[in-house]
Amino acid sequence: MLSRYHAIADAIALLFAPYAEVAIHDLASQTLVYIANNRSQRKIGEASNMSELQQDRHLQVLGPYLKRNWDGSQLRSISAVLRDDRDQPIGLLCINMDISVLEGAKAALETFLAGNALQPQPEVLFQDDWQERINTFVHNWLQQRQQTLATLNSAGRRALVEALYHEGAFKGKNAAGYVAKILGMGRATVYNYLKNTKESL
Repeated sequence: MLSRYHAIADAIALLFAPYAEVAIHDLASQTLVYIANNRSQRKIGEASNMSELQQDRHLQVLGPYLKRNWDGSQLRSISAVLRDDRDQPIGLLCINMDISVLEGAKAALETFLAGNALQPQPEVLFQDDWQERINTFVHNWLQQRQQTLATLNSAGRRALVEALYHEGAFKGKNAAGYVAKILGMGRATVYNYLKNTKESL
């Protein structure tokens, strides 16, 4: 009956290849009966040592938890109890994901993004950078409203243009064109919003 789960094991291993190993254990015989993408060098038929699981009939999922592979690589694992047509536990499907590569990438990113070598923006370069100020204002405005440029509707774009006007963002040359570009609208629409804003003051 456990053979019905072989395709699931293969699918998971293929989806996360080459980092995931998926093993199926038979609770009745207490042996490993199937393994996809064998990274642990285990053999079919070897002992599973999971007799304690048969005593708890209500278990569904165990983990996730950490373990070490034979080569020292760090694994993140999770196990799901497999049941028969009478809802009785008959096996265990274990997914072992090698996260060593991810840990290395995480360490590299943390070092790169730590910003230890970063200095404040040079005033001589950014004092007249109205594009930088618009970018910062737009980012903060969207973040406060938990929005993105992609999800912003026409009413939101109008509100953002009005907010930029009150912030003095349109004092820079070609600022309206720049705002139109980043908001994905025509320059005429921006000018129309600005006209309505000024008339309402």
